[in-house]
Amino acid sequence: MRHPFAVRSMPGRLSGAALVLALGLAACQPQAPDGGEAEAPADAPPAEPAPTPTPTPPVAAGPYDGEMRAVGTEPFWGLRIRDTEITLERPDFPSSQGPNPGFVLEEGRAVWRTRTADGGDLMVTIWEAACSDGMSDLTYAYQARVQSGDETLEGCAGKEGAMPREG
Repeated sequence: MRHPFAVRSMPGRLSGAALVLALGLAACQPQAPDGGEAEAPADAPPAEPAPTPTPTPPVAAGPYDGEMRAVGTEPFWGLRIRDTEITLERPDFPSSQGPNPGFVLEEGRAVWRTRTADGGDLMVTIWEAACSDGMSDLTYAYQARVQSGDETLEGCAGKEGAMPREG
């Protein structure tokens, strides 16, 4: 004889234990009269705010992304391209700085154009090609050209942290 309250298992239906579990979980979540989620009771502890995501620095993914350096000899000069600033330094000249507007690709070369703090124009062109500085046995991954006013400087470049070193 079958018990009158026995639950039969049928395909597509919840078993008795699953039904009790589902009903129990549904009962734990307070609901507003419209069926939505209810507000917490007035005496409930305040909810902790969601953590603010920490911004991550840009990832240097492409050949011209990230910080770069360029150097030249005859005359000596150095250039740094940072996320927000481009700085040209030369002996016997004041440092020349301008905002980094980002580069544009022109014929496979990265070109940065900026106006320096002293009102001058600065254009930096960097492209992938092996380069020697002419004074050492170092080989750089990029060639560089810097135009500052009427002067053009030629040299070599590399990613910051990946510049070739002697010895």
